[in-house]
Amino acid sequence: MRATVTAHRDYRIATIDDRIYGAFLEHLGRAIYTGIYEPGHPTADANGMRGDVIELVKALETPVVRYPGGNFVSAYNWEDGVGPRDKRPTRLDLAWHTSESNAVGVHEFADWCAAVGTQMMLAVNLGSRGLDEARNFVEYVNGPLGSYWGDLRKANGRAEPFGVKHWCLGNELDGPWQVGHKTADEYGRLANETAKTLRAFDPSLQLIACGSSNSDMATYPEWERVVLEHCYDAVDYISLHMYFNNREKNTAEFLALNAKLDAYIATVASTIDFVRTRKRSKKRVAISFDEWNVWYHSNAQDKEILSGAAGWPHAPALLEDIYHFEDALQVACILNTFIRRSDVVKIACIAQLVNVIAPIMTEPKGQAWRQTIYYPYYFASLFGRGVALNLVVHSPGYDSRVADNVPYIDIAGVHDEAHGALNFFIVNRHASETIELDVSLLGFGAARVVDCKVMTSDRLDAANSAKAPMTVMPKKSDNATVAEGRLKTKLAPHSYQMLRLSLP
Repeated sequence: MRATVTAHRDYRIATIDDRIYGAFLEHLGRAIYTGIYEPGHPTADANGMRGDVIELVKALETPVVRYPGGNFVSAYNWEDGVGPRDKRPTRLDLAWHTSESNAVGVHEFADWCAAVGTQMMLAVNLGSRGLDEARNFVEYVNGPLGSYWGDLRKANGRAEPFGVKHWCLGNELDGPWQVGHKTADEYGRLANETAKTLRAFDPSLQLIACGSSNSDMATYPEWERVVLEHCYDAVDYISLHMYFNNREKNTAEFLALNAKLDAYIATVASTIDFVRTRKRSKKRVAISFDEWNVWYHSNAQDKEILSGAAGWPHAPALLEDIYHFEDALQVACILNTFIRRSDVVKIACIAQLVNVIAPIMTEPKGQAWRQTIYYPYYFASLFGRGVALNLVVHSPGYDSRVADNVPYIDIAGVHDEAHGALNFFIVNRHASETIELDVSLLGFGAARVVDCKVMTSDRLDAANSAKAPMTVMPKKSDNATVAEGRLKTKLAPHSYQMLRLSLP
């Protein structure tokens, strides 16, 4: 089976915003406690943060990390997480039916972000709380000394403002499951007034309004239209969330789901344009896709805790999906979609980063390891920065429930002009056929292959574990060549390939 691609230096989609390789940490399960924070762990630093996890996160070069939720934030009192630890209250978290010690708050999270080299992206509670609490939180984090909140921050150990630029105005408030669920009109008005107030403090803040929790919501996409009618000129982004599953054990349908993602992004982008035109606005609101991942493996085991039958445990194992090789292929397809939609998607956050539906897993008092999905995320984050190319793809395909003629080849191309590189990320969706790929390189000069990494497996359900952390991992390959302006490679059935070309 053959497929052809044309990559032209001048056929561009957009300059990719590095923030599409962001991540998310919520006070949920073991994401924080025994995830990033475990005093007494053999690798723990002076702040109690796990050094082994810090090294795995640093390798990802994650630009931003969203925190502290998620559903958790909709009933969160940020004041509980500041000040002396022995005076912080333990609260009951209604979102995940657990207890929260508040041993980690904004100060500890900021120190961790500095250790891994990322920026904070903080969420305010617009569920159970409102405008005033949001304003106070922003002033505590960013305000000057000589003010009440700035001086309180200093008293709690930090004189200099944190300087956080990214602020989420609540979380998933379209969802009936959310504490403080609102109609689109209720939320849109609150988001607008909150954004106006925060801009009175600092007009340079990057503000993110809640969009739809998923594209199956009955209120989608009317939610986006109504919310943006209220707050278009006061915000910078509207958030989208989407999770992917293969409960039916149908790999072809599963690997076609990024077509649904693509349609979701296109619909919201059109809605943004519609509201912008109605308002005669010069501003261009973008998309922050700040929750995405595969999520379904752990659903059955989570039922007891989420039902309340286990009481209110602190940091239990929740949403701990053990990812298969098949899931790595899906994550690669999702990341390719964000690259191809980089004209409108400017922020994206894999949900989540450690233990909770995450690329990194830990054992309490034990080791940390990379899940299968770590690798496509790693390659995209490191080598998916530059200009997204508008590739012309001719590939055999198949019909699925979410789209017709889904190409067996899913490919994204990035021209990294700063480093003189051309990088491709490729998935072969075919279950049994090797695909010979021929890429015509136009306008790039004499390219040469400098790296080719391939991920394959004899079993789609192969997974990494603490005992076998390298069961699924990329391997170096020499099956890619460039000659006379043509890149040729072979893609094994159900495989992922990352190709890096050096340019003159």
